[in-house]
Amino acid sequence: MQLRCRVVVLGYLAVLVFPVWCRGEIPSSAERVRRSFRFRYAGAIDGVSPGELARVWLPLPTGSPQQRIRLAKLELPGPHRFTRERKYGNPLIYFEATGNQDGRIPFDIEYECVRFERSEARTESASPCERALFLRPTRLIPLDGSLLAGWAPRRHPRRRTITARDLYDAVDLHMKYSKPPGKPWGRGDVKWACDSGYGNCTDFHSLFLAACRFHGIPARFEIGFPLPADRTSGEVAGYHCWASFEYRGQWIPVDISEADKHPERRDYFFGRLDPNRIRFTIGRDLELEPPNATGPVNYLIYPHVEIGGCVHRRLVKRFSFEEIGKGEG
Repeated sequence: MQLRCRVVVLGYLAVLVFPVWCRGEIPSSAERVRRSFRFRYAGAIDGVSPGELARVWLPLPTGSPQQRIRLAKLELPGPHRFTRERKYGNPLIYFEATGNQDGRIPFDIEYECVRFERSEARTESASPCERALFLRPTRLIPLDGSLLAGWAPRRHPRRRTITARDLYDAVDLHMKYSKPPGKPWGRGDVKWACDSGYGNCTDFHSLFLAACRFHGIPARFEIGFPLPADRTSGEVAGYHCWASFEYRGQWIPVDISEADKHPERRDYFFGRLDPNRIRFTIGRDLELEPPNATGPVNYLIYPHVEIGGCVHRRLVKRFSFEEIGKGEG
């Protein structure tokens, strides 16, 4: 029987005791801990025959202790409705539309967001039903100890457990951030990541999730978009993802692919996230509402489109941001 639990989110946590290994480095007073910006999620479904009907599911970002969201603009080519993904409770927009004379179905959505640094003082609580849900395997994240052999740490004879920090360091040591053309990186396939030793953020964090869950540590996948730290506006080429693990009833964030690209911040990205991002959805093998024809979705950040009961992947992306405040803490 599938667990169906509403995500319980606490507001700002004034006091949260962390062990030393969770704290990471303390940001300097000059480091940004808040950003205010507009995020535009726009583009078009391409390659649709004029008059051909498409079913479209769009992810929606939600508010949390780390981000405040306001929907500022919503332009879609027909009636729509707000729904909620059934497995993790992610909010969605669903609509049906036909291709225009150019063979496209446009969409244009704008959000206003205030994003805070995620730290021990600003995180989310983990309910008991969430713990159970995020210990389960998914199609590409199996609970198979043989996949961890050769790179994941083993229990030390003088220690009773493997910690999340042990697994964080092991993934960072095993994986290299690389996206060579023609290779199947980016699916979050744990077996492939174990064998290849490289990939993008999806591959890094899928490996971390598999290792955590195998050792009984609930861990979840989170995905959104990155914002350049050194610019106040511009295009956003693609998504970024990270993970979090449960510790003493709280979701503790990690960003291992960023730690791999910036080794000097390895300690920081264990337990903290900078505010240069916006989160859209959590989880893998998402169950859309209304139900789609092709089954659970690996992860959801770009529009999921189906035409004639088949997935349609041609997409024109126009994602961008514009800062609307200094955002200094």
